[in-house]
Amino acid sequence: MSVRAPLTLAIALALCSPAVAHAAKITDVRIEGLDVSMTENVQLALSAMDSLNKDVSDRRYAYLIKQAEPEAREALEPFGYYSPVVTVEQQNSAAGTVLVIRVDKGEPTRVRESRVVIQGEGSDDFYLDQELEAFFPQVGDIFDQEIYEQSKSRITRRLAERGYFDADFLTRRVEVTRALRAADIDLSWESGNRYDMGTTTITQEPRTIIRPEILQKYIYWEEGDYYHQGRLDRLRDSLSKLDYFSGIEIEPHPEEAVDNRVPVTVKLTPAKRSVYTAGLSYGTFSGPGVRGSIEKRYLNDRGHKALADLDWARRRKTLTLQYRIPAFRWRDGWYTFSLQGFDEQTDYINNRRLTFVASRSGNITQNLSAILAMNGIRERWYFTAEDDGNPDTPIPFHYANAFYPSFSVHYTRSDDPIFPRDAFGANAELRGGVADDGDNRTTFAQVSGSARYYRGVGVNDRLITRGEFGYSRTSIEFLPPALRFYAGGDRSIRGYGWREVGPRIGTGDDKYPIGATKMLTGSVEYEHYFNKSWGMAAFVDSGSAWDDRPEWQTGVGVGLRWRSPVGPLRVDIARGLNHPDSPFQLYLNIGSDL
Repeated sequence: MSVRAPLTLAIALALCSPAVAHAAKITDVRIEGLDVSMTENVQLALSAMDSLNKDVSDRRYAYLIKQAEPEAREALEPFGYYSPVVTVEQQNSAAGTVLVIRVDKGEPTRVRESRVVIQGEGSDDFYLDQELEAFFPQVGDIFDQEIYEQSKSRITRRLAERGYFDADFLTRRVEVTRALRAADIDLSWESGNRYDMGTTTITQEPRTIIRPEILQKYIYWEEGDYYHQGRLDRLRDSLSKLDYFSGIEIEPHPEEAVDNRVPVTVKLTPAKRSVYTAGLSYGTFSGPGVRGSIEKRYLNDRGHKALADLDWARRRKTLTLQYRIPAFRWRDGWYTFSLQGFDEQTDYINNRRLTFVASRSGNITQNLSAILAMNGIRERWYFTAEDDGNPDTPIPFHYANAFYPSFSVHYTRSDDPIFPRDAFGANAELRGGVADDGDNRTTFAQVSGSARYYRGVGVNDRLITRGEFGYSRTSIEFLPPALRFYAGGDRSIRGYGWREVGPRIGTGDDKYPIGATKMLTGSVEYEHYFNKSWGMAAFVDSGSAWDDRPEWQTGVGVGLRWRSPVGPLRVDIARGLNHPDSPFQLYLNIGSDL
């Protein structure tokens, strides 16, 4: 009994005592053999990621290790890899366990057969046929589920956009044969009937500010025309550009359709009539200043607009008065009448100018707009380098008058107006007329233009190229400075001062630009972003402005980039290569310049 009692007591105590739990910890998960997107998807699928750097029980730890392999395999299926080889290795240390998951993706599963069709009235729709032809993945492609879902959603959305409101799936099936690494797609829609445009009702709440018949002119379709969401999008864009309204709600109501005609309601909320702006300014040549403007979004119920803008700096002053009337033959167009007075009293020029412009603008296509204008300029100036310093000598003023028509076009195609990665923009202007220098009269003609191209390189880089040109068919003395061409500065040739490149007047370091009859510049810039916000740039700019023979000037530099909500903030530092003693130039810009 003396031996059994302690043994019995020990067994009883062991049965009554709770089990001792041993804690384990996974400190890191490393995934090898996959690209970035696949790695991220595996990380999202792993249960071990939720317990990272947490103490877990032995049972929970064993479960996480066991599940890592099937979870990683399943995470690769959306990319078309249904038979990967996954090995899980544990690297233990005093701090915990590093989980290493090595993946051999193996051969991908490819599309063997694909049947993607639309039945019903939509089967004869040319644009829907184009969507079907653009469906991915196609036969022979890797079966990527994300691409498949995007293509399926795009066609469903396209059916609704083109007025097939009753469209629905007939079949949507994908069969994957793992052993053969093959996927068969069977996808079909029944389009139903196509709806037409019904009555469009426009209301302005809480009050009417623009005559309803004026706004009706922006509805370019007739009741009974085929329905298309693009019509409503274009109407929204047109109303937005008028800038009369702070709120624009356009809603189709297919549930209220009668005879397959969809009624549309447009609810407009008026914006404030007056817009006031004020601010401070500073320029290297103009000095400190203030700026303010008053804009009347709508002067009357016909939608006329008025603007007064004053920029008053120490050495440069500008007053602009503008009156605009909406025009409809070219939708989104304006008749514009503007008068501008300009006075500049700097170290190198004494200049006063009065400019009048009467123009007609409008959109030709979605990407192309044009402006036809009549222009008049009266300018008086002299360059301080021409002054001999004798107070008894009359100031050597020059005078020039020009009266001429002009025609300009602007083209823009962009995937993103704020931060484009695939975009092209171009401007071209042709102008010509009569000019005189106060004593003689002659005719002149000018052509000018610019182009900008943006191209994404990889995920984080952009290539930006830019070019600009100008040509005048006349002598320089007949052209007022406002109509001459200049080169140099942040939007021309960086590394040189504003208008520094080209014909200049003066001696020594006191040489100032006088403008030229010809100009050609170009730029190549490469940007690399370290994350979604910050990046760096390197660039080369070159060009010249000249009358007889060009003297090409080249500048190189680097810059800092920040993707702000209103467009890229660019801080550049550059230096000209053509003069050994050229100083470094600093430039600051914000906003898209497409």
